[in-house]
Amino acid sequence: MSHKAGFVNIIGNPNVGKSTLMNAFVGEKLSIITSKAQTTRHRILGIVNGDDFQVLFSDTPGIIKPAYELQESMMGFVKSAFEDADVLIYMVEIGEQALKDEAFFKKITSSKIPVLLLLNKIDRSDQETLETQVQLWAKKVPNAEIIPISALEGFQVKEVFDRIIELLPESPPFYPKDQLTDKPERFFINESIREKILLHYKKEIPYAVEVDTEEFLEEEKIIRIRSVIMVERETQKGIIIGHKGSALKRVGVEARKDLEKFFGKQIHLELYVKVNKNWRSNQNQLKRFGYNQ
Repeated sequence: MSHKAGFVNIIGNPNVGKSTLMNAFVGEKLSIITSKAQTTRHRILGIVNGDDFQVLFSDTPGIIKPAYELQESMMGFVKSAFEDADVLIYMVEIGEQALKDEAFFKKITSSKIPVLLLLNKIDRSDQETLETQVQLWAKKVPNAEIIPISALEGFQVKEVFDRIIELLPESPPFYPKDQLTDKPERFFINESIREKILLHYKKEIPYAVEVDTEEFLEEEKIIRIRSVIMVERETQKGIIIGHKGSALKRVGVEARKDLEKFFGKQIHLELYVKVNKNWRSNQNQLKRFGYNQ
């Protein structure tokens, strides 16, 4: 029996639903999802296996014009998504008119590989608007196959997946068939904690934060985790901790619940907050956190 395998890389502006789509494909919450822009910072691989196929989905950061070193690194992950893709998913949402970076847009329109343009969030639209948007994108990206979807509601997600399988090249699997992602456990712990910070803190706080899991001890019935939340300034440290530690406690309780679901075990989670000045512009720190490839 022939076997298909390949890389399907998802790109688009911030907040168009890339992470929601990948989680829907994979059936697990691999990418964190919030209403804030720049939630995804890394390129995250989600692996979907069948008897005769293996699809390697990549969720990537939303395309922006970088303002500092961390964002430069994030856009590096997006650029790499063009290099190994067998199928490119370009995701837009209803009402969107253009990609924020013209150079990326030219890469999409001149792509030699199959491009699926997914018009997301159609559950928020009417038929007339949808038809207008389909016509607009058909002119802008004539090399793309346009499919209207709702990643959140699951509308047309299976149809997109079936089309991807059709487009994949014949190939043996790239990873073991029981593997879900290329990221280690600590990555998902860090992301779960960071998601709660994105949800509960305002202004610059979520963007000045990085999480580092220093200890991961798995016992028979419990996993013991110690993680450090890095901020750039002392004032941010105070905000993260909150009055008598209440804000930090809320982050810890919510992250622990998510991690217990993810690992299927009881979790003991200890959280600390440290100041790591200007880490977003420090090459050595970025490398330590896995940003500089």
